[in-house]
Amino acid sequence: MSVALRGLMRSAVRRVQVRSFAAEPPKEGEMALTFAAGNKVFYDKVVVKQVDVPSFSGAFGILPKHVPTLAVLRPGVVTVLENDGKQNKIFVSSGTVTVNDDSSVQVLAEEAHPLDSLDRGAAQEALSKAQSELSSAANDKAKAEAAIAVEVAEEIVKAAS
Repeated sequence: MSVALRGLMRSAVRRVQVRSFAAEPPKEGEMALTFAAGNKVFYDKVVVKQVDVPSFSGAFGILPKHVPTLAVLRPGVVTVLENDGKQNKIFVSSGTVTVNDDSSVQVLAEEAHPLDSLDRGAAQEALSKAQSELSSAANDKAKAEAAIAVEVAEEIVKAAS
């Protein structure tokens, strides 16, 4: 792309950008959660008590005033403890979790589904298929892709139980 074309695109983008007031930060002792995936937004700056996440560095719980953190999600269940005491459990395939110094939390998942929408039978079939693909993989790329599919399917089966 030419420099002139990039400049034209940048100027066009600036013209369509909308400015607005910043959202009010969470009050002292509160934690605002934004939780979204490609298929759905589960929470949009909702104040919650606690969020438990599975990460590659280990599962951990997040409370208000948590130390700022950035972690990669592994396949597993994110548990959200809402202010009314209700627990919401959502399976995530992968993604990131960010804890900011203002006690806001963002969970961005590649794909996410409430546990009650998981079908254990379908998950078992997916696991069997992934294991078969792993054992018959012809090259390193196919093996890596099949290993990821096996890991996700195993976690779905565990979550759906």
